[in-house]
Amino acid sequence: MNDNSPILRVNNICKSFAENNILNSVSFQLNKGEIKVLIGPSGGGKSTLLQCINCLVVPDSGDIMLENKQIDFSSKQDLYSLRQQVGMIFQDFNLFDHLTSLDNITIALRKVKKIDKNEAEKRARIELEQVGLGDKEELYPAQLSGGQKQRVAIARALAMDPKILMLDEPTSALDPELIGEVIAVIKSLAQQGMTMVMATHQISLISGLADEILFMENGKIVEQGPPSSLLTAGSSSKTQGFCDRLNELSEVEG
Repeated sequence: MNDNSPILRVNNICKSFAENNILNSVSFQLNKGEIKVLIGPSGGGKSTLLQCINCLVVPDSGDIMLENKQIDFSSKQDLYSLRQQVGMIFQDFNLFDHLTSLDNITIALRKVKKIDKNEAEKRARIELEQVGLGDKEELYPAQLSGGQKQRVAIARALAMDPKILMLDEPTSALDPELIGEVIAVIKSLAQQGMTMVMATHQISLISGLADEILFMENGKIVEQGPPSSLLTAGSSSKTQGFCDRLNELSEVEG
């Protein structure tokens, strides 16, 4: 499933806000069809790293290469192209409240890709069907559950035909009973070979989907490897300890 040449290279990315050092020389590679999962304590830099990869936040230093092309952070054309190819799913959905589900998906197709209205709506309906919301196209965000909003957001990203999908805690804003429907969509995308980088605290996504886990702490990747090595019984890895605490918390909440 994976190509030999990485589709994405992140090299020594650094980012600070004022005196606060958020990312400290973070590097990793991502192959086509691969799923990397970022875990670790809050404030470790996971969300900032995802935003830097998509250049929603411009790194202070370091390089990002997409399909062997280095991104020029000062070039609007490079950033415009990057954001079309690297889709972003936010924990708080980021839908336009004044637009229907259908229009939330078609707006980027029409404004960015210059696709005519009929074709844009046709594509939007295909993606709504894929995330199980074919009957919700005329509803506004206020009429949707949190899980439905997130699925619309995923459909919106997919409609742009991204080469990579970035997901920043895609289930963290959802009530427990709604998390499953979003996880089901993410697992379906994985089965279709979507390339993903995802920050999450969901054990089923960490252990069940990750090709490689990247444990981030204090702005660095301090541990990385496949679940088979980091999540083995009796492992003393930071990853195992963190996931054990997540399981304990889940049992308490349950």
